[in-house]
Amino acid sequence: MKVKIRKGDTVEVISGRLEDKGKRGEVINVLLDDRRVVVTGVNIRTKHKKQVQAGNRQMNPGKIQFEGPVDISNVMLVCPKCGEPTRVGVQRDTEGAHRVCKNCEATID
Repeated sequence: MKVKIRKGDTVEVISGRLEDKGKRGEVINVLLDDRRVVVTGVNIRTKHKKQVQAGNRQMNPGKIQFEGPVDISNVMLVCPKCGEPTRVGVQRDTEGAHRVCKNCEATID
């Protein structure tokens, strides 16, 4: 499955939960099978851990916060040149295919 957003890209959330809408962050992980991305600081989830005693080790109880996945249609790539959320096109030449900003036509890579 082909997607135009890659790990390390800066994206902006364009729809979804109200507290996450408009936030920008870096893509940590792309889940191709589910068409979802994990973005820093977006869709924060809390997991409660119980205390576990295994052998001589004790795991500390508490709350663990982590980023949950967001559907790829709810985020838009931010162009590094113009700094605006943009759609992405693909331009092919002799060296291969390059992602291109639809606003300013700058190469993204």
